[in-house]
Amino acid sequence: MTVQVLKGFNLTVKSGQTVALVGQSGCGKSTTVQLLQRLYDPQDGEILVDGHDIRSLNIRQYRELIGVVSQEPILFGTTIKNNIKYGRLDVKDEEIERAAKEANAYNFIMELPDKFETLVGERGAQLSGGQKQRIAIARALVRNPKILLLDEATSALDTESESVVQAALDKVVFQRCHCDLLQSHINHSLQ
Repeated sequence: MTVQVLKGFNLTVKSGQTVALVGQSGCGKSTTVQLLQRLYDPQDGEILVDGHDIRSLNIRQYRELIGVVSQEPILFGTTIKNNIKYGRLDVKDEEIERAAKEANAYNFIMELPDKFETLVGERGAQLSGGQKQRIAIARALVRNPKILLLDEATSALDTESESVVQAALDKVVFQRCHCDLLQSHINHSLQ
């Protein structure tokens, strides 16, 4: 059985604008984020970024413009530095530190015995949920994304961790508001 998730959905996001999609579970918020990442294409309509249908763009180059932080971040069994660096392999140490500061992760990292060289354990098991989220935010930010997508990035956290992560996101929005975000226009139906 085919279930139509989005029908007649239109959204225009201007450069530099922050938009939140709010609604009940299953209403299409995550689907919209996945469509923007081009994990799949709409059956009807189009998704335009800077006036270009994203289906016409080189998918690898397009995805390099996007930073994503999901509800359950995936960390690798390596160091904090390598987990952040995974966002952009040619990144310099100064950029990693700046991204950690912007993500409100720098202070807790500096309190760890091995700082950025601290091993996070398999899937980040050595870190709290809030710490993992902040590392994931730093990973997204080190990419200098033109589009930053947050898919329920704080929903699985306790109240204290959520407020720290939300403060990090607020800080990023204010610090990076001068960036030229790509204008996105979404007009599609998905079945």
